[in-house]
Amino acid sequence: MIWNKLLQPDLILEGSVLNLTPEIIQQSGLKGLVLDVDETLVPFTVGAASPELQQWIQEVRACTELCLVSNNLSEARIGGIARSLNLPYYLGAAKPSRRKIRAALLGMNLPPEQVGMVGDRLFTDVIAGNRLGMFTVLVEPIVHPDAAFRSHPIRNFEVWLSELLGASISPKSTKIYKN
Repeated sequence: MIWNKLLQPDLILEGSVLNLTPEIIQQSGLKGLVLDVDETLVPFTVGAASPELQQWIQEVRACTELCLVSNNLSEARIGGIARSLNLPYYLGAAKPSRRKIRAALLGMNLPPEQVGMVGDRLFTDVIAGNRLGMFTVLVEPIVHPDAAFRSHPIRNFEVWLSELLGASISPKSTKIYKN
């Protein structure tokens, strides 16, 4: 697989994961979602799911299987978030490694092409999902208001490098859903 294909998300969602509606999931033919945690579901500095995230999980779980897969090694943090959402989880995934995502797919009993990999990072979440033939969804990171001054230099570098390598991360050629 060439770089521009590895780095190209199938869907770029404007805003946070909370804008990924059951309608979009169904239109995309997905029966499962593998969700990144840090800055996809919760800010990096937060150890609990917001009421809005809990509501979103309830709405989405009605139409799709869900599993958390995080590179984070903290059992206390990731496990606590997963348990509060009543979701299975894998930590220390080392994405773009596929090993723990494969385990999540086995747990869902779904083939990769029916599962979306949802995350805020191109070089971890999108590459891992594309390497498995999953439907990849790139969302904007959720940042804690106290850390809002911090730009996302790593993500900005990933977008710049991805476009340099031929992926189209701009709205003009990728399906973008706005809320």
